[in-house]
Amino acid sequence: MAKQIVILGAGYAGLLCALEARKRLSGIDAQITLVNKHTYHQLITQLHETAAGARSDRSIRISIQNVIRDKNIEFKKGIVQQIVPADKNVVLDDGTTLPYDYLVVALGSEAEYFGITGLKDHAFILKSVNQARLIRAHIESCFARYPYEKKSELLRFVVGGAGFSGIELVGELADALPNYAKDAGVDMSLVELYNVEAAPGILPGFDEELVQRARTSLEERGVKFMTGMPIVEVAPGVVHLKNGQSIATQTVVWTGGVRGNQLVINAGFETEPRGRAKVNEFLQSTNYSDVYILGDCSFVLGNEGRPFPPTAQLAWQMGSAAGKYLYHDIKGGTKVPFNANIMGSLASLGRKDAVGKVLQSYKMYGKMAYVAKEASQIRYLAKIGAMFAAR
Repeated sequence: MAKQIVILGAGYAGLLCALEARKRLSGIDAQITLVNKHTYHQLITQLHETAAGARSDRSIRISIQNVIRDKNIEFKKGIVQQIVPADKNVVLDDGTTLPYDYLVVALGSEAEYFGITGLKDHAFILKSVNQARLIRAHIESCFARYPYEKKSELLRFVVGGAGFSGIELVGELADALPNYAKDAGVDMSLVELYNVEAAPGILPGFDEELVQRARTSLEERGVKFMTGMPIVEVAPGVVHLKNGQSIATQTVVWTGGVRGNQLVINAGFETEPRGRAKVNEFLQSTNYSDVYILGDCSFVLGNEGRPFPPTAQLAWQMGSAAGKYLYHDIKGGTKVPFNANIMGSLASLGRKDAVGKVLQSYKMYGKMAYVAKEASQIRYLAKIGAMFAAR
């Protein structure tokens, strides 16, 4: 009788896991059900472009049905309400209960607000296509309102967090805001863009030469960095900093951290302090061997004993590995412990500019780095067979 494999989440990890497992397992071996709250796969690594208006939201939505067509993978649109590992089932928002023999949890992460007063209520986050669309619409509204209301805070934009996501968003906004100002007939000298970061610098983990290159590029386009400046409160129309300063603004976008998915915590999986599930060397939950936990909601240690940062690159590799592990679970054979092969990282700084390091040591910046980053996106689309599946 076919084993029941249920995969929760059609992000990078979940989708690749489904495709890899089906490639190796026949319909007689396993029935694969992929659950996602939307009918589309989101290119999360491109959200900053949509939020700034540089890329349409349609171009970063990939039809799941187009990707899995003829793959004998059942798709179920629904929102996960509860994971019950003791009973080996999952409950969806419509009351459907999905039993499983093997479960893959790839539900992504949630924003980490660090207990900052008012931040959750008064800041945008950037973790989905819909949130990116909301940010873009809000920015357009600010410029449209300014000629009539003449409020300076409408033209003051704050991005909280100077990690990968924050810097990529700042880069896109630095390019986009002059166009918004021109279209609205607003003097660009009135527009301000702030990047506020509690740590002493930007892009933690990046080579210092590349960090300085990124900072210079962004400052030349008007970005005002406020590093070593923790946000302590966000109220309607104002951001308060730890040093007593405040920034009057109608726009705060928070990119300052992530934590594990609450569903994973509620299910009773062993987690680390920020709610990400602990997994063994085969990406299985440390307390449920029939459950694989992938992507941003898992806590994976590298060879040096330090956790890998949650990135799309890591999620892709985890998804492919888990698909192979499911094959061994059902058909036998020896599993090889997961070993991430991080080829490098590239951060875009707006159109035609980026910085990063590839092949562990080769530094790149400028147009060459930008092209390399675009090429990695094309490789991913080719991998999932979605070069022409955008909707």
